[in-house]
Amino acid sequence: QVQLVESGGGLVQPGGSLRLSCAASGFTLDYWNIGWFRQAPGKEREGVSCISSSDSSTYYADSVKGRFTISRDNAKNTVYLQMNSLMPEDTAVYYCARNRASCFAPDFSSWGQGTQVTVSS
Repeated sequence: QVQLVESGGGLVQPGGSLRLSCAASGFTLDYWNIGWFRQAPGKEREGVSCISSSDSSTYYADSVKGRFTISRDNAKNTVYLQMNSLMPEDTAVYYCARNRASCFAPDFSSWGQGTQVTVSS
């Protein structure tokens, strides 16, 4: 069964850090582009970051560039999102999903259940 499971969310103070994990089962991450997305209450889902399957190129939304780092560990079949210098506006449910074509193709699939990130003092 193809599945992506996010974990690592929680409550953190502004300026703090969290590392999210996206663990894959039922398929091999190596051949898939993996994206992180987030959705805040009352807002549309937005793309946060993506790592490509071909050469592990990484892409970031302008709002997180310089603060977030995406990486993959193929041996653990897991993609990570290291989030530093967190701000209240980063508060959202974070999801990961996969795309066979590219990080810029629209049809991401196999969405996980999400993990809540709350940045508040």
